[in-house]
Amino acid sequence: MSFTTQELIEATNAKLIAASDYENDFDISTDTRTISAGMMYLPLKGEKFNGFDFIQQALDAGASGYFTESADDIYPDADVILLVEDTKKAYLQIAEYYKEKIRPKTILITGSSGKTTVKEMMYSVMSVKYKTHKTKLNHNNEIGLCQTFLTMPKDTEILIAEGGMRGLGEIELLSEYTKPDVAIITNVGTAHIGRLGSVDNIAKAKCEIVKYLNKEGIFIAPKDDLIKKYNFYKGKNNYVDFDSIKVIKADINGTKFTYNNNDWFLSIEGLHNVQNACLVIEAAKFFSLTNSEIAEGLKNFKQIEKRWQMQNIGNFKIINDCYNANPESVKASIKTFLELYEGKKIIVLGDMGELGENSIKYHQETGKFLDSYEYEILLTCGELSKNINPKGNVMHFDDKKRIAEYIASKYEEGAYILLKASRNMKFEDITEELNKICR
Repeated sequence: MSFTTQELIEATNAKLIAASDYENDFDISTDTRTISAGMMYLPLKGEKFNGFDFIQQALDAGASGYFTESADDIYPDADVILLVEDTKKAYLQIAEYYKEKIRPKTILITGSSGKTTVKEMMYSVMSVKYKTHKTKLNHNNEIGLCQTFLTMPKDTEILIAEGGMRGLGEIELLSEYTKPDVAIITNVGTAHIGRLGSVDNIAKAKCEIVKYLNKEGIFIAPKDDLIKKYNFYKGKNNYVDFDSIKVIKADINGTKFTYNNNDWFLSIEGLHNVQNACLVIEAAKFFSLTNSEIAEGLKNFKQIEKRWQMQNIGNFKIINDCYNANPESVKASIKTFLELYEGKKIIVLGDMGELGENSIKYHQETGKFLDSYEYEILLTCGELSKNINPKGNVMHFDDKKRIAEYIASKYEEGAYILLKASRNMKFEDITEELNKICR
């Protein structure tokens, strides 16, 4: 999306310092690696970088101008220089300015887990009827929000944004600039509890999503006492009762279930994904999709990378669910894996991150959860995962390569294998090593 200098001033209340190229339109870039001739460079600061150090580099790459926070920050090569108090806020203001021009109906999704899956599922369903745009991958902070808005085609009818958070106030900021028509919380769990201190604080932070929710909109969330406690939205609230879901058939081809007296089919496995689908169904109903349109979108939905991906390696069937992990998602994955597949089942678990001072306790609870199920063996890797000690057969490894070697030598005839860990454990190393061995 291109902007005139006047539009940028109008959007950000910037002060014009230099303007020899006032009439041209400018695309915005925050990354000197993507700068091309005629762009406007908007430098940002982060924990590990300072974009203001690269203004000259941006100009050398062809940028026509730049934003600055200091009137003394003058580079003579620039045709246009705009002074603002805060470039990150300016980026949000520009993104909001563009969104208000397009005026799509907007859905904002947050939650302790499942938000990216719900976003992708929502996109699959909404696209059946509307021209729909979504957050890419998991670009769910304020910078990702700006990128989502500014890459939106002009004919977008439905905008789907994903909101992540690491502390109080962050979801409120996303809500402020999104001003959603539909706000969704997928769940409240223990992800990021190390930063927020308690599940209550997590619920409070998630419920910030309703702060700028359209008065004529709708808030959709699971029927959960904590969400009800901290939800202050006075408009339409739809609390989805997951207990009303009846699974008719579940296998590796998908799940058939009944919800609100209608039968549905979801193309992926897992009760947690059925619950995600019910949140999507409620949003789709709000936007007047028919049952057949919703059914088509759910049927066409494909799971995203590193989320329950099936991979055949030799005689092994690997279920890679290693995008991320917290106590709730780990238990959901284990339950789905052990209930769906027939044959030898090997569970490989790694550390769950950002659980704070109770990290050991949460890993121990995972071990107790496993006591209710039968499986061939549990293999663990990581300092925290040492605390996952169920009554069943369990072995701990300090090296991911050794896990692959053990599986290949011990279970030559094959098995189903579930891989689940936080992203920083890089459990894809296990599949890569197993692939080398089984060639």
